[in-house]
Amino acid sequence: MQSLRGRAVWASTIAAEVALLLQVVLGVVLFSSGDYEGLPRFHMFYGFVAFITIALAYSYRAQLKGRVEMLYGFTGLFLMGVGIRAVLQVT
Repeated sequence: MQSLRGRAVWASTIAAEVALLLQVVLGVVLFSSGDYEGLPRFHMFYGFVAFITIALAYSYRAQLKGRVEMLYGFTGLFLMGVGIRAVLQVT
């Protein structure tokens, strides 16, 4: 299993989390500009839940030193579920 713990895993994890944080920041900027009315509010709630989840995963990585891949794996699965729920709230 050591071969799966390479740079490609961390690069893709970082790219996915940065993309999600960028979406949240762009959503906040768009909403605060006044040109967009955020109708269902749960869509925005899920964006903030994703933002907080990434921050919590980052803060717990020192406590789970030997299982950081498991932490980020479960975090990714949770974020996928949050993203699906956010998309389903819009349609």
